Amino acid sequence: MTIRPPDPGEPRRPLGPRDPGDAWVIADSGEKYWGRFGAAGLLAHDPERGILMQHRVSWSHFGGTWGIPGGARHEGESATDAAIRESQEEAGVPGDALRPLFTSVLDRDVWTYTTLVATVTRPFEPVIADPESYALEWVPVDRVDEMPLHPGFAGSWPDLRAALSTRVTVIVDAANVVGSTPDGWWKDRAGAAERLLSSLADLARAGVPAEAVGLGGHRWFPRVVAVLEGAACSAPDTGEVDVVRAAGAGDDQIMASAVAAARRGDLTVVVTSDRGLIERVRAAGATARPVSWLRGLLPS
Repeated sequence: MTIRPPDPGEPRRPLGPRDPGDAWVIADSGEKYWGRFGAAGLLAHDPERGILMQHRVSWSHFGGTWGIPGGARHEGESATDAAIRESQEEAGVPGDALRPLFTSVLDRDVWTYTTLVATVTRPFEPVIADPESYALEWVPVDRVDEMPLHPGFAGSWPDLRAALSTRVTVIVDAANVVGSTPDGWWKDRAGAAERLLSSLADLARAGVPAEAVGLGGHRWFPRVVAVLEGAACSAPDTGEVDVVRAAGAGDDQIMASAVAAARRGDLTVVVTSDRGLIERVRAAGATARPVSWLRGLLPS
C-alpha cells in the first residue's frame, strides 16, 4: 500500500477541546479503534459519478489513504445521525441530497463502525470543511479498488459494492392493515389512515432488519408505499411515505404498484392478509407478508 507523505500545504491537526466520544478504544489485543461510543461514516453513491471518497490527511489514523467521510459518534447519537453529521463536517454533504439505502455494521466487540450507504438524489460538490480531508473526489465504482484504501474500508468495500444495486420496496394494503384492529377506525377512516401513515414514516426512518426482508448483513431503508382507497384517501401525505390514492379498486392499485416495483428490480414486499391478493402478488413475482409482520416492525 502506498501512503502519501505529509504535505506542507495540507490542513493542520485541530487543537482545542473535543467531544467526549473523541477517544481511543483499546482492545485486549492492543488494537486501537477511534471513537469511545463507536464510529460511523457515509458511503454516498452518485449513480452518475460514483463514490464520494476522502483522501485522509497524513496525521489522521492511516493517514494518506482513501476512505469515506466519517468519525467518532457522540454519546447518545445514532449511527445514521453520526454518519450524516460527520459527512457534513468533513465534506459539506447536504443531508437533503441523500436517500438512505442500508447500514452495515463492523462489530469488534469493544467497538463498532457503522457505514450508512445512501444514494445521491440531488447532485452536489463536496467541500473540504475541516482539517481531516486532504482531498475529496467522486470515484467511479469500478475504480475504487485502484486507490490506496484505508484498511477498514478496503475490507468492507466488496460487500458494500455488491449491495449497492439492491432496492427494497414495501407496499402496504392500508385498508387491510387498518381493518385488522377493531379500534373504531370505521368512524373516521381518514384519521385511521393518517395514524397508519405516521407509523409507516417512523418505519421508513428506522429501517428494517435484514432477516425481515431476507437480505443478509444489513439494515435496510425501504421505499414505503401506502395504497389508500375510499374515504381514507383524504388522509394527508407524509414526506417519508409514498401515498398512492386508488381511483378504483385498492387491490388493483396495489398490484400495479407491485408490478412496477418488481420490473424495476426491487425486492418487493406487499403487506396484506387478504388471501386473494396474496395469490396475485406471488404470481407477479413479489413477496407477500401478513399484517402481523408489519405490526412487529413498526416502532413502538
